[in-house]
Amino acid sequence: MSIFHNPEDSSKPYKEPTPLPDDVPKVKELGTTSAPLKSAAFFIGAHCKEYNEDFMLCKNENRDPAHCLKEGRRVTRCAQDMITKMRENCLQEWDKHWNCLELNNHEYYMCRKPERTLNKCMFEKLGLTKTIPGTPEGQTPIHEVKRPVFTGVQK
Repeated sequence: MSIFHNPEDSSKPYKEPTPLPDDVPKVKELGTTSAPLKSAAFFIGAHCKEYNEDFMLCKNENRDPAHCLKEGRRVTRCAQDMITKMRENCLQEWDKHWNCLELNNHEYYMCRKPERTLNKCMFEKLGLTKTIPGTPEGQTPIHEVKRPVFTGVQK
């Protein structure tokens, strides 16, 4: 029978049993949960496009997870940079949007109003655009539709 030991009560600090090699650049984790990441996903995608593409090309070269650690760290650093910019410039709008996602099972269509205010802030202050891959040419993107089919109250 095993016994649970709370790590906070330990007298010794935690030491990683398998640390990364020294040639792999160190990077902190993002420190966000799924709702803030989902809220920021389109902006992270636009801001970090080049790093993401490099990482995916590297993953296609070799199936070994250690092969692309450097590229993965670059993606994480870029995402940290974007989240920092969002916190500095649009914190209230971002908080409202991701809290709405958190309360509504991460459904975008339930949170279009706070999403519009977040988009406006991001477009004005950071000059970013929001593009959804596969959106047909000449049609209004789904996040800009004024009277969507899916709403919080279905008929």
